[in-house]
Amino acid sequence: MRLATIRTSSGTACVRMETATSATPIAGFTDVGALLGDADWEAIASAASGTPIPLTPEDFAPVVPRPGKIICVGLNYAKHIHEMGHEQPAVPTMFIKYPEALIGPYDTAEVPEFANQMADYEGELAVVVAKPARNVSDGAPYIAGYAVMNDFTMRDFQNQTSQWHQGKSFENTAGFGPWLDTDFQPGGQLRTQVNGELRQDDSTKDLVFSPAELVEYISKIYTLQPGDVIATGTPEGVGAGQKPPRFLQDGDVVEIEIAGIGTICNRVQFV
Repeated sequence: MRLATIRTSSGTACVRMETATSATPIAGFTDVGALLGDADWEAIASAASGTPIPLTPEDFAPVVPRPGKIICVGLNYAKHIHEMGHEQPAVPTMFIKYPEALIGPYDTAEVPEFANQMADYEGELAVVVAKPARNVSDGAPYIAGYAVMNDFTMRDFQNQTSQWHQGKSFENTAGFGPWLDTDFQPGGQLRTQVNGELRQDDSTKDLVFSPAELVEYISKIYTLQPGDVIATGTPEGVGAGQKPPRFLQDGDVVEIEIAGIGTICNRVQFV
């Protein structure tokens, strides 16, 4: 089952996808995050009925527009760890992104003039939490499903200190969607293209820390709530890892596909 948040004339609505361009509204829920707040979300989504409505790319909002928490994991693909010159960590390396950074799966990523010198892409598998998780021993039952995210990064801001957050949470940059896929299992290939040129190509099965392990670890620190998001890290091939580095330019189009889930596609606009 695939669930999405769409824009309507009166706000947003939660839908169950029927095809890539049509969906059945799930009455009473404004977005996927709100639906996950109901313990019976799977049954409610499955039972939704009515005439499917047509959708265009512009209709899609971030799959969870306002997650309570967005926890990002760095250094979680072995080859990316090597290209960035780090040692493989013994525990997950984490930082926080705020909801204001999120944009829809086909929206424009807005890069401010003062931060446009080292803008970079990071294609990632995103985990969405299904139910409260606190100090759990197995994270798998707490995962509602998966989506695609671009952990859009301003490398110059990221590298100003040893803490990465300031380069990772610029507003209106991080494409997220196109939907929540409840049946996906890690293993699909992640591919990132910039203007049609393949830059990243790796299996989502090759994570150092699996999604279930991440839920388990994070839940020991604080309670994960329905709709919280974990961005699981990026594979090798980021712009900063190229020789010489190849950062994003005004007008570039970044397309991130995870086989088995779908594709997000965001144009970069310097503002």
